[in-house]
Amino acid sequence: MEHLGRCVYTGILEPEHPTADTDGFRTDVLELTRELGVSTVRYPGGTSLAADTARGMRMVDPDLGLVVCGSSAPTMPTFGEWERVVLTETYDLVDLISAHQYLEDVGDLQEYLAAGHKMESFIRDIVAHADHVKSGKKSAKQVNISFDEWNAWHMSRAESKSPTGTDWPVAPALLEDKYTVADAVAVGDLLITLLRNTDRVHAASLAQLVNVIAPIMTEPGGRGWKQTIFHPFALTSRHAAGTVLQLAVSGDTTADFAALSAAATLDADKGEAVILAVNRSVTDALTLDAAVAGLGSVRVVEALTYANEDPHWQATVEDSTSVLPAQNVSVNAKGGWLTAVLPAMSWSMIRLALDS
Repeated sequence: MEHLGRCVYTGILEPEHPTADTDGFRTDVLELTRELGVSTVRYPGGTSLAADTARGMRMVDPDLGLVVCGSSAPTMPTFGEWERVVLTETYDLVDLISAHQYLEDVGDLQEYLAAGHKMESFIRDIVAHADHVKSGKKSAKQVNISFDEWNAWHMSRAESKSPTGTDWPVAPALLEDKYTVADAVAVGDLLITLLRNTDRVHAASLAQLVNVIAPIMTEPGGRGWKQTIFHPFALTSRHAAGTVLQLAVSGDTTADFAALSAAATLDADKGEAVILAVNRSVTDALTLDAAVAGLGSVRVVEALTYANEDPHWQATVEDSTSVLPAQNVSVNAKGGWLTAVLPAMSWSMIRLALDS
């Protein structure tokens, strides 16, 4: 969250709203935030004086986790060299280096659905730069990644144009992207990518929470509603828990990247495994065949797929429920194998109970 557009004012804070609590916070937005499954909130800040500040903060609280600013995008001309310099100065004082990445549909929907593929490449590059500094310092410490800004953001559209002139309004409508089903699939794939890389990505923050490129939208003085990207985030947050499993994924490729993107988690205490999968193909359904014998005897508890014949469908305040994650009746678990048909441009979640 940051003071940008209507994220704070009329987003989370609106003292005159009918649902406002005694502190002025919209309780309807608070309820949606709870359903979304937010575990941490990032409020941006920094100081290009990082090493001295880190030393001072450690004197006050040696157990703080500190993030040093990395490049704001993989396309920046300084990416790589900036990481090397800032980590050379701060490596022994920080725990994480930040990463930012936004993906945009610029007209090629198939290329846009490579969102997770692009994020994975960015993560590998950051790891390489951090480990290069580690090697040079002969350090036993490992600096990991805080992917503290990520989302789909259509920067070239009218919603992202800033007000002009000197008379800026208070809390202008700014960056209020209207997300589509295709956006939700891309965001679901980014979530899968972050899960697959939790060995090095130790924190991540969707930017942002309300109104500004956000899963939650509000009317000033009126209603709040869920955008399409709300659904994969909320379901992943609710059900992907425990240990992330290593998967060996193979299959067809689409435009030089894998059509299937998948991750799985195992919650041993709960006796449940969760498979998350995206079909990145714009045109073709695919069949997921997963070897699950290693989990023991399993049964399908829930199987949901988010897709629509019109990938450009958007939720509105008048209609935010016509397209929701729906039961996928094709999912079957038998004889150590799980099969499922994944429609073109779809995000799916499959929950498996591990029977003893």
